[in-house]
Amino acid sequence: MTARRFPVDGERLRRDIERNAQFGATATDEGQGRTVLPGTEPNRRARENLVNRMVAADLDVTVDAVGNVAGTWRPDGCETDAAPVAVGSHLDSVPNGGIFDGPLGVYAGLEAVRAMQDAGVTPMRPIQVVAFTGEEGTRFADGVLGSSVAAGLLAVEEALALTDDSEVRGTADGRTGGGDEVTLREALDGIGFHGEGRLDASEWHAWLELHVEQGERLEDLGAPAGVVTSITGTARLRGTIEGEAAHSGTTAMAGRTDALAAASEFVLALEDAAREAAADTDGTAVGTVGELDVDPGAVNVVPGEVAFSADIRDVDGAVIDRLVDRAESTLADLETERGVETSLDRPYDVPPVDMAATCRTALHDAGDALDIETADLHSGAGHDSMQVGRVTDAGLLFAPSRDGHSHNPLEWTDWADCAAATAVLTTALASLAESTTD
Repeated sequence: MTARRFPVDGERLRRDIERNAQFGATATDEGQGRTVLPGTEPNRRARENLVNRMVAADLDVTVDAVGNVAGTWRPDGCETDAAPVAVGSHLDSVPNGGIFDGPLGVYAGLEAVRAMQDAGVTPMRPIQVVAFTGEEGTRFADGVLGSSVAAGLLAVEEALALTDDSEVRGTADGRTGGGDEVTLREALDGIGFHGEGRLDASEWHAWLELHVEQGERLEDLGAPAGVVTSITGTARLRGTIEGEAAHSGTTAMAGRTDALAAASEFVLALEDAAREAAADTDGTAVGTVGELDVDPGAVNVVPGEVAFSADIRDVDGAVIDRLVDRAESTLADLETERGVETSLDRPYDVPPVDMAATCRTALHDAGDALDIETADLHSGAGHDSMQVGRVTDAGLLFAPSRDGHSHNPLEWTDWADCAAATAVLTTALASLAESTTD
């Protein structure tokens, strides 16, 4: 079974992704956009559609307490008690995101099962197709919510108690906006996907995920598929810089404690530190200040306070720590030099993780068997696989992204590339599922 070519149906996969794209579709002048936040009406429709497609493929569907959906294929003749091989991704999106990020991995996993069924193949292990809850971090958590619970890194009750009290909240039609706080438990109850128990990733023999690259490296290489070697770690910082609000016309320059001017120095200092780190790490280190909230935010008032968030990533946890140290020391210098008061927290901290050699080998061998080139590359974006990879063997496969667009309506992966990557995924999945030796 290892090197077998399976009848992957690219048109069937395309129909699945295009149908899913209708849920939460947004108006756009170019491309295709969608907004599917966890626990919203578009999310309900996307989940119900997936369940229907799974049932049609003879999968046994379960939903756990945090809404993770799993469809299990246990054909006659497989070792039903053997640890399953799992495959999948997520259905949620960022606001006005693209149609491939997440759904390609879910429906490619389902298509892999259907292709094996069409070929009359019986794997030795059960195969489980999974859609995790809340990978994007747009509501309830900073990201990878469902996979964190499945990996035992976040307790079920703690997850269910999370609220959408950030500035990004889902309303009934999936738009962002205000309203009373809603817990994850309430949101899942509202869409009918608050199930029971906990999907346990540590019980899987292995895990595979197909995802769009969200970069241009595969395009530049002319390779139709990328085998991920490691997933970058991420530290997200939240902090404040407090100065003194004052009249912009009557406060002399020498007498100001301008919080925004100090924040500007912080932004540039973090950028400089990240550039230096990138020069030493083959370009894998990055640092970004993505949010500034200026108070009072008036044209004729010297800013009195700035709240900010920063995102720091690398494949080496020590590099991340050094950049966080630089952020802390920069704020200390600003307190001395500009007279401001500062604070800094690190509420989100996911260490880097290497993908398992067994899964990488299976993906490369599949590409060789199918005459589909596979290139090694790291992932600069976080994925559910980084959480799953902490408790079982995990592999991540990339398909090319046109011009590197992602998280916006211009996100596009050619249908031929979707089919080619799904063929690699299918052959690798079959290879991992053919042996009951753990």
